Order: sequence, then structure tokens, then C-alpha cells
Amino acid sequence: MSPVPRLVLFDIDGTLLHSHGVGRRAMEVALRSVFGSTGPTHYRYDGKTDRQIVRELMHGEGHDDESIDERMPVVLEAYLDALGRELSSPDARVEPMVGAVALLDALVAQAHCVVGLLTGNIEPGARRKLEAAGFAFDRFRVGAFGSDHELRDELPAIARHRARGRLGAEFRGEDLVIIGDTPSDITCGRPTGARAIAVATGHYTVSQLAAHRPAAVFADLSDTDALLRVIAHA
Repeated sequence: MSPVPRLVLFDIDGTLLHSHGVGRRAMEVALRSVFGSTGPTHYRYDGKTDRQIVRELMHGEGHDDESIDERMPVVLEAYLDALGRELSSPDARVEPMVGAVALLDALVAQAHCVVGLLTGNIEPGARRKLEAAGFAFDRFRVGAFGSDHELRDELPAIARHRARGRLGAEFRGEDLVIIGDTPSDITCGRPTGARAIAVATGHYTVSQLAAHRPAAVFADLSDTDALLRVIAHA
């Protein structure tokens, strides 16, 4: 029997790479330059899209949606400028997560797997972070980004549509496997029937992630063979 086709979609921050806060620092520079403040200091960025981060932080500062929407393009442009400066700094540390390169190599070698991205990063920011960590952006054949929609739950359907349009590949919802480090990565694919594999490489523990009922939870991406088995049978 032929293997079941899989569209394997990776989150970026905390899953494929560790950026040591470059994205947050760049966003704070952008928000300060456009809105004059960075929002509540306790706010968590993980699991959110870039546009969602801007909106929720600035809601916390009393700005309404009209004001935020008007300035959103300027903020995101300022963010990309600041991200470029952060990544070009001699002190910048953007590193692939343990096992990420080996897992990608193994998946790319399997004809029935299409490897892509599902991330809250806007697309240019995703490219810059991945390349800074040594990942070639074109290894990911499709992607859905925070620049496509502000809500993460909308991204799996966008990735599926792109796979059809760009590759001529039809994937059922249950053929999608989303790999990420937050509860949002686990739950975002449920409306389309996608399965999730959680990795405790970000700010959530194995038990915290397991509480959201993914298909599987791993401490990290180091066990390539076990991950491939789960991807095949999730």
C-alpha cells in the first residue's frame, strides 16, 4: 500500500529555531516608534500572529481598531527594519532547534510528504529568521503566514489551498500535520481536521501541551524515526 500523502507544516519560533528574543525586541522598537509604547510587559508573544500581537498590545494601551488598522502597515514595515538590524548584529543568536535539520532532511526525502510552514510571522520576517538560522526558505514548498490572516485558526486552510494551487496537490484536512510548541499550534488545525504534534521546545512543558490533546507530544525534535512514524500514522 502506498504511504498516505502528508502536508507537514512547521511553526518557526520555538519549534524550528530559537531566536533569543530578536522578534520581540524588533516588535518593541516598531511599536515604540509608531505608537509611542510597547504595551503591557507581561504579554506573551508565543502562539500569536504578528498582526494579532500588534492589535492586542495596542488594545492594552487604549487604541481602538480603527487606529490600529490605520497604522498596522507602518508598524510591520518598522518591525522588518528593526528585525533586519537585530539579525545583522554581531551579537545576534538564531539557532536551529535540536533535531530540526535532520527531521527536515528526512521529510524532504520522502516523496509522499510536502514540507511547509504555518507561522504567525509575516512572510518576510519568517524568511529572515529561517535564513539567519541556516534554513533555506525554498525548502518549504508552501506556507501560511501571519501576513495571510490575523487569526492562526485560518492558516491551515490557507496552506491547503496553496498546496493545491502551487503544486497541484490535493490534501484532505486529516492529511495535514502541524508541528509546533504552543497550544495554539495544536488547536488551530481542528476546524480543518488537521492533526498536531507538539514539541516542548518553547515555553510549555510536555504535560501542559498534552492537556490540549495533540496526536503526540515530544520533548524536542531529536528522535527523527519516532517523529516520522507519528507523522505517517497521525
